[in-house]
Amino acid sequence: MSTIIPVILSGGSGTRLWPVSREAYPKPFIRLANGPSLLQRVISRSAALADGPVMLVTNETYGFKTREEFRAVPGARAASLFQILEPMGRNTAPAVALAALAAMEQADDPVLLVLPADHLIPDEAAFRDAAKQAARLAESGDLVLFGIQPSAPESGFGYIELGDEHADGGFAVRRFVEKPDIARATEFLAAGNFVWNSGMFCFKASAILKALESHSPAVLDTARRVFARGRRQDVAEGREIRFEPDAFLEMPDVSIDYAVMEHARNIRLLRAGFHWSDIGSWKAVAEQLDADAAGNTCVGQHLLVDARNTHVQSDGRLIAAVGVDNLLVVDTPDAVLVASKDASQQVKEVVARLKASGHEAATIHRTVQRPWGSYTVLHAGERFKIKEIVVRPQERLSLQMHHHRSEHWVVLSGTAKVTCDDESRMVYANQSTYIPIGTRHRLENPGRVDLVLIEVQCGDYVGEDDIVRYDDQYGRVN
Repeated sequence: MSTIIPVILSGGSGTRLWPVSREAYPKPFIRLANGPSLLQRVISRSAALADGPVMLVTNETYGFKTREEFRAVPGARAASLFQILEPMGRNTAPAVALAALAAMEQADDPVLLVLPADHLIPDEAAFRDAAKQAARLAESGDLVLFGIQPSAPESGFGYIELGDEHADGGFAVRRFVEKPDIARATEFLAAGNFVWNSGMFCFKASAILKALESHSPAVLDTARRVFARGRRQDVAEGREIRFEPDAFLEMPDVSIDYAVMEHARNIRLLRAGFHWSDIGSWKAVAEQLDADAAGNTCVGQHLLVDARNTHVQSDGRLIAAVGVDNLLVVDTPDAVLVASKDASQQVKEVVARLKASGHEAATIHRTVQRPWGSYTVLHAGERFKIKEIVVRPQERLSLQMHHHRSEHWVVLSGTAKVTCDDESRMVYANQSTYIPIGTRHRLENPGRVDLVLIEVQCGDYVGEDDIVRYDDQYGRVN
């Protein structure tokens, strides 16, 4: 039996799950009912199958956060993490091609188990049984797809029509069908030989590379060039590889379905026997929770009076709903969503309009994660911004400078090492320091507990892009 290497595809921004999912904190990091994140769940269920490293393809911006998520999964501690860090998204075909090339360096033609990072599969034991069966089928060189038995006519999923069943397991594939309207989806459900396309795959690395060479040579040729020039680096959790943005931009933007699966003949479909959800909307989130007698689902502080079939989710504040029916109410510190459950797919239009207007709520939360810790915007005006900054032990910010703002730092707890131009000094709790405009400076936490401070920015412009980095241990130098 070949080595099994899980390949987790962690891309996309999950715009239909705004305001919790944002471009800087996308859907895989979401926690359902304050449990593990979707990313942690897929790491947990795939690490148990891994003979080699767990591979994760994601944007380089999320690399540090992904490592944090990996470290927090108990079942993953015995495995290593291999991150393929993309400078920008180029769809699933380039991601799979790069993963296959990397996997061939890790083992002798391993079996790749390709899994999206944002799916929910509660029965992990049933999933592992199906994955092991898929791995056995993939040994023959077939490209194995996981199909999900439809539970209702759904226009948001792609469908696959099944052909004859193979004697040793799985089905032939007759055709792929793009997302149908409800009428056609109802016909597919009645026919009984259609399944949802889950976006999960299993194949040998050599098999998918051969298929790419036959059906999408441009994807494979470009991937080989990009991969050969990738910058490899050892990290505490394992390894990571980064790519030159200009070269990566030449990668064709195409899905693995279009590039390979709809053309290859050696396709085999495994009808999955486990419950699955792609958590593609707030309505889907609500369906994962236990409802009260009136059909309401709630997360966080809430008070419902004469409410029916309503989902409320609070990130701290009390949500009170009176006399409402079939609503979604999702509260975050800087944005609130109120929508009909029937319009849950249209939430992405809110994000599109916010991005078009340049509103930062489309991309970032009030609390923003950074490799060194986080910052929370407490208040902001035309010429000032007030933040709470948390720097983890032994971490430090980049050596940087601002053209348009000065900064005042007041340490609340922990110890700060502050560098201004060529001078460094320690600043302790209940002490403060001042960073003038145009001064090269750096903030470090040399201690063993979190450093917490208040930062007051003053100047003509206090946007986050007013920063020039001269040195940075996280590779973010301008």
